[in-house]
Parts: sequence; C-alpha cells; structure tokens
Amino acid sequence: MKKLLTVFFLLPFLCSAQIGIGFKAGLNFANVTDPGGINANSRSGYMIGAYIAPKAKKLFGFRSEIMLSRQGYDFKTNSNTGIVDLDYLLLPQLITVNITKRFEIHAGGQIAFLLNAKADSSNNNGNSGSIFNYFNRFDYGIVGGVQVSPFSGLFIGARININLKNINEEQALGAGPPPNFFPREFVKNNVVQLYAGWRF
Repeated sequence: MKKLLTVFFLLPFLCSAQIGIGFKAGLNFANVTDPGGINANSRSGYMIGAYIAPKAKKLFGFRSEIMLSRQGYDFKTNSNTGIVDLDYLLLPQLITVNITKRFEIHAGGQIAFLLNAKADSSNNNGNSGSIFNYFNRFDYGIVGGVQVSPFSGLFIGARININLKNINEEQALGAGPPPNFFPREFVKNNVVQLYAGWRF
C-alpha cells in the first residue's frame, strides 16, 4: 500500500521537472445511492486541499491532489431525523486535457480514507458516538470535472465524484446493532464539488 501511494503522488514529478502548486477550497453537495428505508437527502459540506502538477505545455497533463472533504447525508425515518457527517481524506490522481490556456477538463480516479463519522439526530439512541465503526475506512472511485482560469493565478472549477465501494460495513465489529438512521442496504458516496483556488 505504501508503494502504491508513493507512485500515486510522484507520477507528476516523473513527467516533468517544472511543477506547479495550487490551493483550493469550496463546497460539497453529497448524497448516498439507494439508501433504502432512511429517506436520505443531499448534505452540503466543505472541501479544502492542494495539488501538484507539471506546468501544462501540451494538450495532456497530470495532476495529484490531497483534500479534506466533509460528506454524508441528511436522513428522516418514521421516528427520527438528523444528519450524518463523514470526513474523508481524498487522494485524486487526474489526467488534465488543456483545451485552451484557460480551460481544462479533468478525469481520473481517487482513493479515500475515512477520518471521522458522526451523527446528530433528534432521537439519540446512544449509537451516534460510535458510528465510525459502521463505515468502511477505505473508499475509491472515479472523478471528472472542468476548470477555468479567468486570469493568471485564479481558477474556478466543478467536479463530480462517483465512488465505487460500499461505504457501510456488512457488520460493524463490536459495535452492536446499527442505529435506525444507518442504511439497511449497501450504499455508495456521490459528491458534486464547486471550488475556487490559486495556483503558483
């Protein structure tokens, strides 16, 4: 795993000696697929991160990112309402298509690590403090989006993350019965990101 992560982040360095650095922050609009019985709605959150990339000189380029991302869902059951927050460390590895100097298309894959999971419900049944154990610690998926640069330095972008791994465990080890706001079926993260940033 350590070797895989090393290759994951050093690929842009191997492609070019001239490296660009950027920082970005923005909003997440997250949801889960097929929640089954919990009436899950989209949940807004934040994202903040940075990237490294060879400075684009041709049509195609590469880009590695590291981001903190708050995701999750709002829920409503017959007896309970509230929110579930899922905090991830995202590690996207992207191919960039430089249509013009100021317009890029991004596509690639990402891996993610769950850092924290908590719930705030109207009917706290004692399980909300330990819901971290009900979710998979590792996730992966595909990403795609566009980015524009109105002027030198500033960039604005939009992206969709489609995750391919179930976020919930089949059985949480030592966690007891799941709370009533936990999906009864396997679900996956879907996230739309809107962001702005500055590159050097």
